Amino acid sequence: MSEVNIPEEEKITSDVLENNETAEVEQVNLAEKTLAELSELFQKLGSGLERVKRSKEAEAIKSAFYKRLSKEKADAGLAPVEEPSASEIENEEAADASVSVEEGKVENPFEALENGFKSLYNDYKRERAEFNQQLEKERADNLAAKEAVIEELKALVEKQEDVSATFPEFREIQNKWRSIGSVPAQNYRNINDTYQYYVEKFYDMVKINRDLRDLDFKKNLEAKQGLCDLAEKLADNDNIVEAFRELQKLHEQWKDIGPVAKEYREDIWNRFKAATSVVNKKYQAFFEEQKAKQAENLEAKTRLCELVEAIADKEVKSSNEWNSLSKDIEDIQKQWKGIGFASKKDNQKIYDRFRAACDKFFEKKRVFYSQYKDNMNENLEKKLSIIEQAEALKSSTEWKKATDQFINLQKQWKEIGAVPRKKSEQLWKRFRAACDEFFAERDKQAKPENDFYGNLKAKRKLIDEIQAYENGADDAAAMQDFAARWQAIGFVPFKEKDKIAQAYKEAMQAKFPDFGSRAQRGSGRQSRAPRSEKEVLIQKYHTLQQDIDTYENNIGFFAASKNAEALIAQMRERIADAKLELKELEAKIRKAEEDKD
Repeated sequence: MSEVNIPEEEKITSDVLENNETAEVEQVNLAEKTLAELSELFQKLGSGLERVKRSKEAEAIKSAFYKRLSKEKADAGLAPVEEPSASEIENEEAADASVSVEEGKVENPFEALENGFKSLYNDYKRERAEFNQQLEKERADNLAAKEAVIEELKALVEKQEDVSATFPEFREIQNKWRSIGSVPAQNYRNINDTYQYYVEKFYDMVKINRDLRDLDFKKNLEAKQGLCDLAEKLADNDNIVEAFRELQKLHEQWKDIGPVAKEYREDIWNRFKAATSVVNKKYQAFFEEQKAKQAENLEAKTRLCELVEAIADKEVKSSNEWNSLSKDIEDIQKQWKGIGFASKKDNQKIYDRFRAACDKFFEKKRVFYSQYKDNMNENLEKKLSIIEQAEALKSSTEWKKATDQFINLQKQWKEIGAVPRKKSEQLWKRFRAACDEFFAERDKQAKPENDFYGNLKAKRKLIDEIQAYENGADDAAAMQDFAARWQAIGFVPFKEKDKIAQAYKEAMQAKFPDFGSRAQRGSGRQSRAPRSEKEVLIQKYHTLQQDIDTYENNIGFFAASKNAEALIAQMRERIADAKLELKELEAKIRKAEEDKD
C-alpha cells in the first residue's frame, strides 16, 4: 500500500470545518440587536485580511440588519424591505448618490443607518473581492511552481544516477515543494498524488546508497512516530474542536515527510490512522451531542411558546389577573434566557414565534388598560353623581323616605366598579360623611313613634328570646312567628343596624337550620323540618357559606375607609370562625354518610 494515500473514511472534509465555524458564529443572538448595534458589530469584524476571512459572520450580520430594518420600517408605517443581494446594495448606493431629495418629500428616518450599513458592506465586499482575486492568483502561481518542481523531480528520477549525485538534488527539490503555499482546491489532490508518486518512484527505482537511504528512512520514521505521539495525546484534550484542528495540521505535516522502510510503512500508518480515528469519533460525537442538545433546546422553547400563546389567548377581565399573568410571562421569559440555542435553521424561527406571542399578550394588556381607564373614569362620574345626591339629601327631615333613599344609594355605590386609586379614598370619605351626617341627625331627632334606641332594645330582647327557645314539633311555626315579630320592630340607630341584624340571623339559624333557605324565602310556605341529621348538617353548611359571602362583600364595601378598621377586623374574625366551622361540618357530614352505609 502507498503510505501517502489517506483512506476516504479518514479524510476530513471542509464541510465539517464549516459546521464548526457556524457553531461558533451562532453564539451571538443577532435577532436581539438594534440596527445601530448591528452596524457597530459589522465594524468590529476588523479590516483587511481579518475581516474577509470572517465572511459567515459578515453575511449573518447583514441578514439580521435587513430583517430588523424591515420590521422597524413596517412598525413606522413605511414600506418594509427585503434583504438585498450584494449587487443590489451596490446599485442602490449608486442610485442614492445620484438622486437628490425632492422638496416636501417625507424623509426616511432609517435612511442614515441604512446608507451607513450599505457603505460598510460595500467596502467589505470590495475588500473580499480583491482578497479572493489575490488569493486565486497566488494559488495559480503556486500550482505552476509545484508543477515545475514535479518536472524537476521527474527528470531526477529518469536520470537513474547514483544517489551520491542525485540525493542532495532530491533534498533541494523537497525543500522547494514544502516552501510553496496552497493551490486551487480542484487541483490539490492530483498535484499531491503526482508528487508523492515520483517521490516513491525515486526511492524505489533509483539505485541509491543503502546506508544513506536507511538513514533517511530512519529519520522519516522518527518524525512520523513523533506525529503519532502528538496525535495520540490529542485524544486527551478536553477541547475537542481544538484537538480536531491540531489533527489537521499533523496530517499536513505527515504528507510532507518522506517514506519509511517498507517493513514499517503499514504499521506506522495504522498507528497514525488509529489515533486519527479516535479524535474523529470524539469530534463527531461532540457535534452529535450538540445536535441533540439543540433539539432539546428547541423542544423546551416550543413548550414555552405554547405556554405564552395559551396565556395570550385568554380572555382577561380584571387588573389583578393581568398582573398575575404578566408575572407568569416574565417568569417564562427568564426560563427562555436560560435555555441554549436551537439549530441554525430553527433558532430564528422559534425566537420569532416566542416574540410574537409575548407581543400579542402585552398588546392585549395595553388595550385592556386603555379601556379600563375609560371604565374607571365612568365609574368616577357615577360615584360623583351619587355623592351629589347624598349631599343634597343629608339635610332632609323626611326620615323614612330619606332613609330608604340613602339605602338605595349605598346599594348603587356597591355595584359601581373601581375608580382611579388616588380618588378612591377621597370619594368614599365624602360619601360616608354625607351618610353619617344624615343618620346621626335622624337618630337625634327620633320621635316616640320612631324610637331607634327603643327598637334596638326590643330587637335585642327578641334575640334573647330566640336563643332561649327550645326546639320541638312546632319549630316551623315558631320560626315564622319570630320572623314576623322582628319585621314589626322599626329602625335601629344606623351604626348598630349591621351588628344587630347579624346577631338576629345567627340566633335564628342556630335554632332553625332551614332559616334563610331559598324555599323559606321564596313562596312564603312553611318549610318542613329536616328529615335527617345529614340534611340538617348540609343546611348548616350552605348557610355558613352564604354568611361567608356576606362578610366578604361587607369587607369590600368598607375596605376603602380607614375609619372602618374595627368593623373589618370583626368581619374577618367571623369569616375565620365560619371557615373552621365549615371544616367541622364537612367531617360530620362524612361521618353521617358512613353511619348510613
